Amino acid sequence: MKTDAALAALAALAHPTRLDAFRLLVRHEPEGLPTGALVEASGLTQSTFSTHLAVLARAGLVTSEKRGRQQIQRASVSSLVALMTFLAKDCCGGRADLCEPLLAELTCC
Repeated sequence: MKTDAALAALAALAHPTRLDAFRLLVRHEPEGLPTGALVEASGLTQSTFSTHLAVLARAGLVTSEKRGRQQIQRASVSSLVALMTFLAKDCCGGRADLCEPLLAELTCC
């Protein structure tokens, strides 16, 4: 991931509504969620939420696919991995013992 892409992703996640929506989508991978479910969870109007969703999509964090009459939103797990790797890359200066706590936290499954 390049710096510009990382900054776009971080900026997109730097809003409570977008962060909450992205985290909700990550929890519902790989199925995704209908846009209506995300709108309902946010408590916002459809048009207001659509603006937030567009920011996440432009940053490459969310993808959309049509299933029947519904738009299904999915978190881009590959973008999340790329962002986390970008942030942690070289953070330990080659000392694995410094990275162990981070790796332990990321081992969720």
